Amino acid sequence: MDLAPLRRVPLFAGLADDELERLATAAETVELAPSAVLLREGEVGDSLFVVLAGELAVSKRSGVTDVPLAIVGPGEVQGELAVLEGRPRTATVRAIGPATLLSLRRDALLDVLGRQPELALALLRTIAGRLRSTESLLREREKLAALGTLAAGLAHELNNPAAAIRSTVARLATLAGEWDRASAALGALGPDDLDPDGVAREVAAALRDELDRRAAAPPVLDPLEAADREDAMVALLARLGVARPAEPAATLVAFGWDGNELDDMLAPFGSDEARHVVLAWLAAGALGRQLLGEIGAAAERIGEIVASVREYSYLDRAPVGEVDVIAGIESTLVMLRPRLKAGIEVRRSYPTVRPRIEAFGSELNQVWTNLVVNAADAMEGRGVLEVTVQADPPLEPGFPTGSEPTAAPGVRVDICDSGSGIPEEVRARIFEPFFTTKDVGAGSGLGLHIVRSIVDRHAGRIEVESAPGRTCFSVSLPGRVPPRT
Repeated sequence: MDLAPLRRVPLFAGLADDELERLATAAETVELAPSAVLLREGEVGDSLFVVLAGELAVSKRSGVTDVPLAIVGPGEVQGELAVLEGRPRTATVRAIGPATLLSLRRDALLDVLGRQPELALALLRTIAGRLRSTESLLREREKLAALGTLAAGLAHELNNPAAAIRSTVARLATLAGEWDRASAALGALGPDDLDPDGVAREVAAALRDELDRRAAAPPVLDPLEAADREDAMVALLARLGVARPAEPAATLVAFGWDGNELDDMLAPFGSDEARHVVLAWLAAGALGRQLLGEIGAAAERIGEIVASVREYSYLDRAPVGEVDVIAGIESTLVMLRPRLKAGIEVRRSYPTVRPRIEAFGSELNQVWTNLVVNAADAMEGRGVLEVTVQADPPLEPGFPTGSEPTAAPGVRVDICDSGSGIPEEVRARIFEPFFTTKDVGAGSGLGLHIVRSIVDRHAGRIEVESAPGRTCFSVSLPGRVPPRT
Protein backbone atom coordinates (compact mmCIF):
# COMPACT_ATOMS: atom_id res chain seq x y z
CA MET A 1 0.00 0.00 0.00
CA ASP A 2 1.17 3.53 -0.79
CA LEU A 3 2.24 5.13 2.51
CA ALA A 4 1.88 8.72 1.24
CA PRO A 5 -1.81 9.06 2.22
CA LEU A 6 -1.01 7.79 5.73
CA ARG A 7 1.84 10.30 6.13
CA ARG A 8 -0.65 13.10 5.49
CA VAL A 9 -2.82 11.99 8.44
CA PRO A 10 -1.87 14.15 11.48
CA LEU A 11 -2.55 11.24 13.83
CA PHE A 12 0.19 9.13 12.17
CA ALA A 13 2.67 11.94 11.47
CA GLY A 14 5.13 10.78 14.14
CA LEU A 15 5.24 7.10 13.15
CA ALA A 16 8.39 5.63 11.63
CA ASP A 17 8.28 3.92 8.23
CA ASP A 18 8.21 0.42 9.69
CA GLU A 19 5.28 1.29 11.94
CA LEU A 20 3.44 2.88 9.02
CA GLU A 21 4.02 -0.26 7.01
CA ARG A 22 2.81 -2.43 9.86
CA LEU A 23 -0.28 -0.20 10.15
CA ALA A 24 -0.91 -0.34 6.40
CA THR A 25 -0.64 -4.12 6.43
CA ALA A 26 -3.25 -4.41 9.21
CA ALA A 27 -5.61 -1.86 7.68
CA GLU A 28 -8.22 -2.23 4.97
CA THR A 29 -9.36 0.31 2.41
CA VAL A 30 -13.08 1.13 2.38
CA GLU A 31 -14.86 2.86 -0.49
CA LEU A 32 -18.14 4.64 0.26
CA ALA A 33 -20.78 5.74 -2.22
CA PRO A 34 -22.57 9.08 -1.68
CA SER A 35 -25.02 8.93 1.27
CA ALA A 36 -23.72 5.54 2.37
CA VAL A 37 -23.68 5.02 6.15
CA LEU A 38 -20.28 4.31 7.66
CA LEU A 39 -21.22 4.27 11.37
CA ARG A 40 -24.67 4.02 12.89
CA GLU A 41 -25.48 5.43 16.33
CA GLY A 42 -26.15 2.74 18.91
CA GLU A 43 -24.30 -0.03 17.11
CA VAL A 44 -21.23 -1.62 18.68
CA GLY A 45 -18.06 -0.84 16.74
CA ASP A 46 -14.77 -2.69 16.51
CA SER A 47 -12.96 -0.55 13.92
CA LEU A 48 -11.45 2.91 13.72
CA PHE A 49 -11.66 4.77 10.40
CA VAL A 50 -9.32 7.37 8.89
CA VAL A 51 -10.64 9.54 6.05
CA LEU A 52 -8.22 9.47 3.13
CA ALA A 53 -10.42 11.24 0.56
CA GLY A 54 -13.90 12.77 0.48
CA GLU A 55 -16.08 14.20 3.26
CA LEU A 56 -18.35 12.68 5.91
CA ALA A 57 -21.31 14.15 7.77
CA VAL A 58 -21.57 13.38 11.51
CA SER A 59 -24.97 13.60 13.21
CA LYS A 60 -26.70 12.54 16.42
CA ARG A 61 -30.32 11.52 16.82
CA SER A 62 -32.48 13.75 19.03
CA GLY A 63 -36.13 12.76 19.14
CA VAL A 64 -37.24 12.48 15.53
CA THR A 65 -34.54 14.71 14.07
CA ASP A 66 -30.84 14.29 13.29
CA VAL A 67 -28.66 17.00 14.84
CA PRO A 68 -25.64 17.83 12.61
CA LEU A 69 -22.43 17.71 14.64
CA ALA A 70 -19.60 18.11 12.13
CA ILE A 71 -18.28 17.69 8.61
CA VAL A 72 -14.99 15.78 8.53
CA GLY A 73 -12.52 15.43 5.70
CA PRO A 74 -9.15 13.88 4.82
CA GLY A 75 -6.92 13.20 7.83
CA GLU A 76 -9.83 13.04 10.29
CA VAL A 77 -10.45 10.00 12.50
CA GLN A 78 -13.88 8.50 13.23
CA GLY A 79 -15.08 5.83 15.64
CA GLU A 80 -12.11 5.94 17.99
CA LEU A 81 -14.08 6.23 21.25
CA ALA A 82 -16.30 3.22 20.63
CA VAL A 83 -13.27 1.14 19.64
CA LEU A 84 -11.21 2.02 22.69
CA GLU A 85 -14.05 1.63 25.20
CA GLY A 86 -15.91 -1.15 23.43
CA ARG A 87 -19.20 0.70 23.73
CA PRO A 88 -21.91 1.62 21.16
CA ARG A 89 -21.32 4.36 18.62
CA THR A 90 -22.45 7.79 19.85
CA ALA A 91 -23.14 9.27 16.40
CA THR A 92 -24.08 8.36 12.86
CA VAL A 93 -21.58 9.05 10.03
CA ARG A 94 -22.56 9.23 6.35
CA ALA A 95 -20.60 9.93 3.21
CA ILE A 96 -21.46 13.27 1.58
CA GLY A 97 -19.93 12.23 -1.72
CA PRO A 98 -17.61 9.41 -2.80
CA ALA A 99 -15.17 8.75 0.04
CA THR A 100 -12.14 6.57 0.66
CA LEU A 101 -11.28 5.46 4.19
CA LEU A 102 -8.80 3.32 5.99
CA SER A 103 -10.31 0.79 8.42
CA LEU A 104 -8.21 -0.36 11.37
CA ARG A 105 -9.55 -3.10 13.62
CA ARG A 106 -9.38 -2.79 17.39
CA ASP A 107 -6.70 -5.45 17.94
CA ALA A 108 -4.39 -3.86 15.37
CA LEU A 109 -4.94 -0.39 16.84
CA LEU A 110 -4.16 -1.57 20.36
CA ASP A 111 -1.04 -3.29 19.07
CA VAL A 112 0.26 -0.04 17.55
CA LEU A 113 -0.73 2.03 20.60
CA GLY A 114 1.18 -0.37 22.86
CA ARG A 115 4.42 0.31 20.98
CA GLN A 116 3.86 3.97 20.17
CA PRO A 117 2.92 6.07 23.24
CA GLU A 118 3.06 9.26 21.15
CA LEU A 119 0.30 7.86 18.93
CA ALA A 120 -1.82 7.14 22.03
CA LEU A 121 -1.27 10.72 23.19
CA ALA A 122 -2.28 12.12 19.80
CA LEU A 123 -5.37 9.93 19.79
CA LEU A 124 -6.32 11.12 23.28
CA ARG A 125 -5.97 14.74 22.16
CA THR A 126 -8.27 13.98 19.22
CA ILE A 127 -10.81 12.33 21.50
CA ALA A 128 -10.69 15.14 24.08
CA GLY A 129 -11.15 17.85 21.48
CA ARG A 130 -14.02 16.04 19.82
CA LEU A 131 -15.76 15.39 23.15
CA ARG A 132 -15.49 19.06 24.12
CA SER A 133 -16.89 20.17 20.79
CA THR A 134 -19.70 17.61 20.78
CA GLU A 135 -20.63 18.24 24.40
CA SER A 136 -20.74 22.01 23.86
CA LEU A 137 -23.00 21.62 20.84
CA LEU A 138 -25.29 19.10 22.52
CA ARG A 139 -25.48 21.18 25.70
CA GLU A 140 -26.90 24.03 23.63
CA ARG A 141 -29.23 21.58 21.91
CA GLU A 142 -30.26 20.20 25.30
CA LYS A 143 -31.04 23.71 26.54
CA LEU A 144 -33.15 24.41 23.46
CA ALA A 145 -34.98 21.09 23.84
CA ALA A 146 -35.62 21.81 27.53
CA LEU A 147 -36.80 25.30 26.62
CA GLY A 148 -39.18 23.81 24.07
CA THR A 149 -40.55 21.36 26.64
CA LEU A 150 -41.02 24.10 29.21
CA ALA A 151 -42.58 26.42 26.62
CA ALA A 152 -45.06 23.72 25.65
CA GLY A 153 -45.88 23.12 29.31
CA LEU A 154 -46.22 26.85 29.93
CA ALA A 155 -48.55 27.23 26.94
CA HIS A 156 -50.66 24.35 28.26
CA GLU A 157 -50.79 25.85 31.75
CA LEU A 158 -51.71 29.32 30.48
CA ASN A 159 -54.26 28.03 27.99
CA ASN A 160 -56.52 26.56 30.69
CA PRO A 161 -57.19 29.79 32.62
CA ALA A 162 -57.20 31.82 29.38
CA ALA A 163 -59.87 29.53 27.91
CA ALA A 164 -61.84 29.79 31.15
CA ILE A 165 -61.74 33.59 30.93
CA ARG A 166 -62.86 33.56 27.29
CA SER A 167 -65.84 31.28 27.93
CA THR A 168 -66.82 33.13 31.10
CA VAL A 169 -66.70 36.51 29.40
CA ALA A 170 -68.95 35.14 26.63
CA ARG A 171 -71.38 33.86 29.28
CA LEU A 172 -71.30 37.24 31.04
CA ALA A 173 -72.17 39.00 27.80
CA THR A 174 -75.36 36.91 27.56
CA LEU A 175 -76.08 37.28 31.26
CA ALA A 176 -75.87 41.07 31.06
CA GLY A 177 -79.05 41.12 28.98
CA GLU A 178 -80.79 38.75 31.42
CA TRP A 179 -79.75 40.97 34.34
CA ASP A 180 -81.08 44.10 32.60
CA ARG A 181 -84.43 42.44 31.93
CA ALA A 182 -84.65 41.06 35.47
CA SER A 183 -83.83 44.48 36.97
CA ALA A 184 -86.43 46.17 34.77
CA ALA A 185 -89.06 43.60 35.75
CA LEU A 186 -88.22 44.09 39.44
CA GLY A 187 -88.59 47.85 39.12
CA ALA A 188 -91.93 47.44 37.34
CA LEU A 189 -93.63 45.57 40.18
CA GLY A 190 -96.86 47.40 41.09
CA PRO A 191 -98.86 47.73 44.32
CA ASP A 192 -100.78 44.54 43.59
CA ASP A 193 -97.51 42.61 43.62
CA LEU A 194 -96.46 43.79 47.08
CA ASP A 195 -97.79 43.08 50.55
CA PRO A 196 -99.97 45.81 52.13
CA ASP A 197 -97.33 46.80 54.66
CA GLY A 198 -94.58 47.42 52.05
CA VAL A 199 -92.30 44.83 53.62
CA ALA A 200 -91.49 43.40 50.17
CA ARG A 201 -89.45 46.44 49.15
CA GLU A 202 -87.39 46.10 52.29
CA VAL A 203 -86.90 42.40 51.51
CA ALA A 204 -85.68 43.24 47.99
CA ALA A 205 -83.17 45.73 49.36
CA ALA A 206 -82.04 43.20 51.98
CA LEU A 207 -81.61 40.54 49.29
CA ARG A 208 -79.33 42.87 47.33
CA ASP A 209 -77.12 43.44 50.38
CA GLU A 210 -77.18 39.74 51.24
CA LEU A 211 -76.17 38.87 47.67
CA ASP A 212 -73.07 41.08 47.90
CA ARG A 213 -72.15 39.66 51.31
CA ARG A 214 -72.43 36.03 50.22
CA ALA A 215 -70.55 36.68 46.97
CA ALA A 216 -67.60 38.01 48.99
CA ALA A 217 -67.40 34.86 51.16
CA PRO A 218 -69.32 31.89 49.70
CA PRO A 219 -69.69 28.97 52.13
CA VAL A 220 -68.00 25.59 51.76
CA LEU A 221 -70.69 22.90 51.65
CA ASP A 222 -70.48 19.15 52.01
CA PRO A 223 -71.16 17.59 48.54
CA LEU A 224 -74.13 15.57 49.82
CA GLU A 225 -75.63 18.59 51.56
CA ALA A 226 -75.12 20.72 48.45
CA ALA A 227 -76.87 18.08 46.31
CA ASP A 228 -79.86 17.96 48.67
CA ARG A 229 -80.10 21.75 48.67
CA GLU A 230 -79.95 21.88 44.88
CA ASP A 231 -82.83 19.41 44.58
CA ALA A 232 -84.98 21.53 46.92
CA MET A 233 -83.99 24.72 45.09
CA VAL A 234 -84.82 23.24 41.68
CA ALA A 235 -88.26 22.25 43.00
CA LEU A 236 -88.90 25.80 44.29
CA LEU A 237 -87.77 27.48 41.07
CA ALA A 238 -89.79 25.07 38.93
CA ARG A 239 -92.91 25.72 41.02
CA LEU A 240 -92.46 29.46 40.44
CA GLY A 241 -92.13 28.94 36.69
CA VAL A 242 -88.38 29.57 36.28
CA ALA A 243 -87.22 28.05 32.98
CA ARG A 244 -84.14 25.75 33.10
CA PRO A 245 -83.90 25.96 36.92
CA ALA A 246 -80.80 23.74 37.32
CA GLU A 247 -78.15 26.42 36.67
CA PRO A 248 -79.65 29.19 38.87
CA ALA A 249 -80.38 26.58 41.56
CA ALA A 250 -76.73 25.49 41.65
CA THR A 251 -75.56 29.12 41.81
CA LEU A 252 -77.93 30.08 44.62
CA VAL A 253 -76.93 27.01 46.63
CA ALA A 254 -73.26 27.83 46.06
CA PHE A 255 -73.98 31.19 47.70
CA GLY A 256 -75.43 29.41 50.73
CA TRP A 257 -79.18 29.71 50.19
CA ASP A 258 -81.60 26.81 50.52
CA GLY A 259 -85.12 26.47 49.16
CA ASN A 260 -86.92 26.84 52.50
CA GLU A 261 -84.97 29.98 53.39
CA LEU A 262 -85.74 31.64 50.08
CA ASP A 263 -89.39 30.56 50.27
CA ASP A 264 -89.73 32.35 53.61
CA MET A 265 -87.92 35.46 52.33
CA LEU A 266 -90.22 35.65 49.29
CA ALA A 267 -93.41 35.31 51.35
CA PRO A 268 -94.02 39.11 51.56
CA PHE A 269 -94.46 39.29 47.79
CA GLY A 270 -98.12 39.09 46.88
CA SER A 271 -98.06 36.73 43.89
CA ASP A 272 -96.13 33.88 42.34
CA GLU A 273 -95.39 36.15 39.40
CA ALA A 274 -93.75 38.71 41.70
CA ARG A 275 -91.76 36.00 43.44
CA HIS A 276 -90.71 34.69 40.02
CA VAL A 277 -89.45 38.18 39.07
CA VAL A 278 -87.47 38.51 42.31
CA LEU A 279 -85.95 35.05 41.97
CA ALA A 280 -84.94 35.70 38.34
CA TRP A 281 -83.25 38.94 39.42
CA LEU A 282 -81.55 37.25 42.36
CA ALA A 283 -80.35 34.28 40.26
CA ALA A 284 -78.97 36.56 37.52
CA GLY A 285 -77.15 38.68 40.09
CA ALA A 286 -75.71 35.65 41.88
CA LEU A 287 -74.57 34.03 38.61
CA GLY A 288 -72.95 37.28 37.47
CA ARG A 289 -70.98 37.58 40.68
CA GLN A 290 -70.00 33.91 40.47
CA LEU A 291 -68.72 34.34 36.92
CA LEU A 292 -66.74 37.43 37.94
CA GLY A 293 -65.20 35.34 40.71
CA GLU A 294 -64.21 32.69 38.16
CA ILE A 295 -62.54 35.32 35.99
CA GLY A 296 -60.67 36.61 39.03
CA ALA A 297 -59.52 33.10 39.94
CA ALA A 298 -58.34 32.42 36.38
CA ALA A 299 -56.46 35.73 36.26
CA GLU A 300 -54.89 34.92 39.61
CA ARG A 301 -53.80 31.54 38.24
CA ILE A 302 -52.14 33.26 35.28
CA GLY A 303 -50.34 35.53 37.74
CA GLU A 304 -49.11 32.50 39.70
CA ILE A 305 -47.79 30.87 36.52
CA VAL A 306 -45.97 34.06 35.48
CA ALA A 307 -44.50 34.30 38.98
CA SER A 308 -43.34 30.68 38.70
CA VAL A 309 -41.66 31.45 35.37
CA ARG A 310 -39.84 34.40 36.92
CA GLU A 311 -38.79 32.25 39.87
CA TYR A 312 -37.64 29.46 37.57
CA SER A 313 -35.64 31.65 35.20
CA TYR A 314 -34.39 34.12 37.85
CA LEU A 315 -35.18 37.06 35.60
CA ASP A 316 -33.88 40.46 36.76
CA ARG A 317 -31.58 38.82 39.32
CA ALA A 318 -27.84 38.39 39.60
CA PRO A 319 -26.44 34.99 38.52
CA VAL A 320 -25.32 34.27 42.08
CA GLY A 321 -27.54 35.18 44.98
CA GLU A 322 -29.56 33.96 47.91
CA VAL A 323 -31.83 31.17 46.74
CA ASP A 324 -34.99 29.81 48.34
CA VAL A 325 -34.51 26.16 47.35
CA ILE A 326 -38.13 25.18 48.00
CA ALA A 327 -39.44 28.04 45.84
CA GLY A 328 -37.17 26.90 43.00
CA ILE A 329 -38.39 23.30 43.26
CA GLU A 330 -42.03 24.41 43.35
CA SER A 331 -41.59 26.62 40.27
CA THR A 332 -39.96 23.66 38.51
CA LEU A 333 -42.92 21.40 39.38
CA VAL A 334 -45.30 24.05 37.99
CA MET A 335 -43.35 24.24 34.74
CA LEU A 336 -43.29 20.45 34.44
CA ARG A 337 -46.91 19.85 35.46
CA PRO A 338 -47.95 18.62 31.97
CA ARG A 339 -45.03 16.15 32.10
CA LEU A 340 -46.20 14.86 35.48
CA LYS A 341 -49.29 13.15 34.15
CA ALA A 342 -52.39 12.38 36.17
CA GLY A 343 -50.95 9.00 37.12
CA ILE A 344 -47.97 10.52 38.98
CA GLU A 345 -48.56 11.56 42.58
CA VAL A 346 -46.18 14.22 43.93
CA ARG A 347 -45.43 13.94 47.64
CA ARG A 348 -43.58 16.80 49.32
CA SER A 349 -41.71 16.87 52.61
CA TYR A 350 -40.46 20.35 53.46
CA PRO A 351 -39.08 21.77 56.71
CA THR A 352 -40.87 24.54 58.58
CA VAL A 353 -37.83 26.79 58.13
CA ARG A 354 -37.20 27.29 54.42
CA PRO A 355 -33.51 26.66 53.64
CA ARG A 356 -31.75 29.46 51.80
CA ILE A 357 -28.32 29.15 50.25
CA GLU A 358 -26.06 31.20 48.02
CA ALA A 359 -26.21 29.63 44.55
CA PHE A 360 -26.66 30.04 40.82
CA GLY A 361 -30.45 29.89 41.02
CA SER A 362 -31.25 29.22 37.37
CA GLU A 363 -28.64 26.45 37.24
CA LEU A 364 -30.09 24.74 40.31
CA ASN A 365 -33.46 24.73 38.58
CA GLN A 366 -31.81 22.87 35.69
CA VAL A 367 -30.77 20.23 38.24
CA TRP A 368 -34.32 19.86 39.58
CA THR A 369 -35.70 19.82 36.02
CA ASN A 370 -33.42 17.01 34.83
CA LEU A 371 -33.97 14.90 37.94
CA VAL A 372 -37.77 15.29 37.86
CA VAL A 373 -37.96 14.58 34.11
CA ASN A 374 -35.80 11.46 34.54
CA ALA A 375 -38.01 10.31 37.42
CA ALA A 376 -41.17 10.84 35.34
CA ASP A 377 -39.66 8.91 32.43
CA ALA A 378 -38.63 6.07 34.75
CA MET A 379 -42.20 5.77 36.05
CA GLU A 380 -43.67 5.85 32.52
CA GLY A 381 -46.50 8.15 33.59
CA ARG A 382 -47.62 6.27 36.71
CA GLY A 383 -46.14 6.17 40.20
CA VAL A 384 -45.06 8.32 43.14
CA LEU A 385 -42.57 11.19 42.98
CA GLU A 386 -41.19 12.14 46.40
CA VAL A 387 -39.42 15.47 46.95
CA THR A 388 -37.74 15.96 50.31
CA VAL A 389 -35.88 19.10 51.40
CA GLN A 390 -33.94 19.50 54.61
CA ALA A 391 -31.19 21.66 56.02
CA ASP A 392 -27.76 20.00 55.81
CA PRO A 393 -26.70 19.75 58.55
CA PRO A 394 -30.13 20.09 60.24
CA LEU A 395 -30.81 23.38 62.03
CA GLU A 396 -30.30 23.53 65.77
CA PRO A 397 -33.25 22.24 67.84
CA GLY A 398 -35.35 25.09 69.13
CA PHE A 399 -34.72 27.37 66.16
CA PRO A 400 -37.64 29.85 66.10
CA THR A 401 -40.52 28.34 64.13
CA GLY A 402 -41.39 30.35 61.03
CA SER A 403 -38.11 32.26 61.04
CA GLU A 404 -36.15 32.36 57.81
CA PRO A 405 -32.41 32.77 58.27
CA THR A 406 -30.52 34.75 55.67
CA ALA A 407 -28.26 31.77 55.00
CA ALA A 408 -28.82 28.15 56.06
CA PRO A 409 -25.72 26.04 56.63
CA GLY A 410 -26.57 24.02 53.54
CA VAL A 411 -29.37 22.00 52.01
CA ARG A 412 -30.07 18.43 50.95
CA VAL A 413 -32.70 17.61 48.33
CA ASP A 414 -33.87 14.04 47.72
CA ILE A 415 -35.85 13.30 44.55
CA CYS A 416 -37.17 9.74 44.54
CA ASP A 417 -39.34 7.79 42.11
CA SER A 418 -41.14 4.45 42.19
CA GLY A 419 -39.84 3.35 38.79
CA SER A 420 -38.13 0.11 37.89
CA GLY A 421 -34.74 1.24 39.19
CA ILE A 422 -31.25 1.57 37.67
CA PRO A 423 -29.43 -1.71 37.02
CA GLU A 424 -26.32 -2.09 39.15
CA GLU A 425 -24.08 -2.68 36.13
CA VAL A 426 -24.84 0.79 34.68
CA ARG A 427 -25.20 2.77 37.91
CA ALA A 428 -21.51 3.71 38.00
CA ARG A 429 -21.72 5.22 34.50
CA ILE A 430 -24.91 7.28 34.64
CA PHE A 431 -23.02 10.57 35.09
CA GLU A 432 -20.70 9.98 32.13
CA PRO A 433 -21.23 12.29 29.13
CA PHE A 434 -23.19 10.66 26.29
CA PHE A 435 -24.00 7.57 28.34
CA THR A 436 -27.69 6.70 28.20
CA THR A 437 -29.85 3.63 28.64
CA LYS A 438 -32.61 5.15 26.52
CA ASP A 439 -33.23 4.25 22.91
CA VAL A 440 -31.29 6.05 20.20
CA GLY A 441 -32.71 9.54 19.82
CA ALA A 442 -34.59 9.43 23.13
CA GLY A 443 -31.80 11.08 25.10
CA SER A 444 -28.45 12.75 24.54
CA GLY A 445 -26.83 11.17 27.59
CA LEU A 446 -25.96 14.63 28.92
CA GLY A 447 -28.78 15.23 31.42
CA LEU A 448 -27.15 13.68 34.49
CA HIS A 449 -23.70 14.82 33.34
CA ILE A 450 -24.98 18.41 33.36
CA VAL A 451 -26.55 17.82 36.78
CA ARG A 452 -23.25 16.66 38.25
CA SER A 453 -21.36 19.53 36.58
CA ILE A 454 -23.68 22.07 38.20
CA VAL A 455 -23.49 20.35 41.58
CA ASP A 456 -19.69 20.26 41.32
CA ARG A 457 -19.67 23.96 40.47
CA HIS A 458 -21.44 24.58 43.78
CA ALA A 459 -18.92 22.31 45.61
CA GLY A 460 -21.77 19.97 46.42
CA ARG A 461 -22.23 16.25 45.96
CA ILE A 462 -24.79 14.02 44.31
CA GLU A 463 -25.48 10.41 45.26
CA VAL A 464 -27.86 7.78 43.94
CA GLU A 465 -29.45 4.76 45.55
CA SER A 466 -31.58 2.46 43.46
CA ALA A 467 -33.54 -0.74 43.79
CA PRO A 468 -36.55 -2.06 41.90
CA GLY A 469 -39.46 0.19 42.84
CA ARG A 470 -37.43 3.03 44.33
CA THR A 471 -34.63 5.26 43.03
CA CYS A 472 -33.37 8.30 44.97
CA PHE A 473 -31.03 11.04 43.81
CA SER A 474 -29.68 13.04 46.76
CA VAL A 475 -28.16 16.48 46.13
CA SER A 476 -26.27 18.14 48.98
CA LEU A 477 -25.22 21.77 48.57
CA PRO A 478 -23.20 24.05 50.84
CA GLY A 479 -24.50 27.36 52.15
CA ARG A 480 -22.16 29.40 49.97
CA VAL A 481 -20.67 29.12 46.46
CA PRO A 482 -16.91 28.65 46.80
CA PRO A 483 -14.76 31.43 45.29
CA ARG A 484 -13.21 30.74 41.92
CA THR A 485 -9.50 30.20 41.89
